[in-house]
Amino acid sequence: LLTRPYIITYILWDRSTDEYYPEKLAIYLANSNTFLIHPIPKLKAHKTKQDKTMGSKDAALPKKPHAVCIPFPAQSHIKATLKLAKLLHNRGFHITYVNTQFNHNRFLHTRGPHALDGLPDFKFATIPDGLPPSRPDATQDIAAVCNSIRKFMPAPFRELLAQLHNDSNPPVSCVIADTMPFAVDVAREFGIPSVSYWSFAACGFMGFKQFRPLLERGITPFKDDSYLTNGYLETAIEVPGMNNIRLRDLPSFFQTTDPEEPVFHCLMEFAESAARASAILIHTFDALERNVLAALDSIYPGRVYSVGPIQLLVDQIASTHPTLDAISYSLWKEEPECLRWLHTKPPNSVIYVNFGSIATMSKQHLTEFAMGLVSSGVSFLWVIRPDLVTGESAALPPEFQEKAERIGFISGWCPQEEVLNHPAVGGFLTHCGWGSIIESLTAGVPVLCWPFFSDQMINCRMACTEWGMGMEVEKDVKRAAVEKLVKELMNGEKGKEMRNKAEDWGNLARKATGPAGSSALNLDRLVNEVLVPK
Repeated sequence: LLTRPYIITYILWDRSTDEYYPEKLAIYLANSNTFLIHPIPKLKAHKTKQDKTMGSKDAALPKKPHAVCIPFPAQSHIKATLKLAKLLHNRGFHITYVNTQFNHNRFLHTRGPHALDGLPDFKFATIPDGLPPSRPDATQDIAAVCNSIRKFMPAPFRELLAQLHNDSNPPVSCVIADTMPFAVDVAREFGIPSVSYWSFAACGFMGFKQFRPLLERGITPFKDDSYLTNGYLETAIEVPGMNNIRLRDLPSFFQTTDPEEPVFHCLMEFAESAARASAILIHTFDALERNVLAALDSIYPGRVYSVGPIQLLVDQIASTHPTLDAISYSLWKEEPECLRWLHTKPPNSVIYVNFGSIATMSKQHLTEFAMGLVSSGVSFLWVIRPDLVTGESAALPPEFQEKAERIGFISGWCPQEEVLNHPAVGGFLTHCGWGSIIESLTAGVPVLCWPFFSDQMINCRMACTEWGMGMEVEKDVKRAAVEKLVKELMNGEKGKEMRNKAEDWGNLARKATGPAGSSALNLDRLVNEVLVPK
């Protein structure tokens, strides 16, 4: 008897039709909030008389579905795709998880030489990416990453998929590509179903889909740089499924005077490649983005699946193997000391500060954030990467360090989900990457938003308006503004309202990932309708 709802999912095989059926098995107790799980034992092959006569060992064995998963080569995408892969593995899938060589080497350097050994049915593979191993910040150069994706990765991925499809047992049955258009196209060449996985919000995906209309309407490229500062970006623009969106809220890569801007054209191609996939999977949940999801469904009828927050689904699966459980989601070495420091703090007393794995800032902005934080008097946990400051070391001013010793903790990298779910954390100053926003929302933690680029702009807009859980920090940040916003977030009336709203969204997220929730059912649909061979 369980005291909280759990769900276990198995792949069932109908021997008469040779088809798989993912099914949930639960016996609910009448008039009770608890239920029993009746798992099915591992399926054994039942041999026919002919099988026994022939001495066949595998003739009656069902072949597992085999998913090849390849993420965009950045921290949050790797994390989201790896979690999805673990969910599918728990449902009986054989997994091949494909990293680029650059990030594969980073994992081994950070976690040790055996960090990606995997299991017989959860294997790691790599493809070359053309990024220079001598540059530790190579994946921060989005133009270089886009060039790598377009020119260096397609051919090696085609070779890998051909090898896996022909030589592996089981053969490949589906490809899941996190914003990697070549993977969708290669899957089509092999006649294999593909999923275009957007580990963004639905509003972020819809924002990227506006790039072609912006180009066709002459809104981009800009005539000159004055358009960046003369108020033009405040112009309202209609976006399907969203209200009160301004040009500056759209993913930032359209803000260019260059008609050949490579990142803009690359991301436009990424968004358009989704139409060629068998399905589009978005890391969100229905209650959060109902209108945008409805608009996307009208564009891609019956092909859009919203599944999130993915961590809540991962939390429901039982530990399957120590090797798999130990696989880290982080390219950075996490420092658990920050959790011990949090243990000493009262509930909702600490603001967590992290600008993600790619965002950078000037030395001046670093100083303004630092002095604003210590002036607020609020305890803070601040993640400062060595490469956070553009072209310089992330050195903090001496006057900050003197004051910070009393109320602050500086870390190189943290286990973010554990931090956000710690009782001591009451707010989050973030760059608004989607992974950070959905993790904060799931934990019921309100946010201060300082978006850097890409979909972070539209995530900020939605968090501060539609979702009511955020306040925006001006782009040209000043210490007085930081101090004021931190105090309001942590101790003010608006901060309290935002915290209540974030907690409401967290409750809806848990409902969405529960046994009959929209995300749980959508994952079932995706498996049944797309991923499992018919």
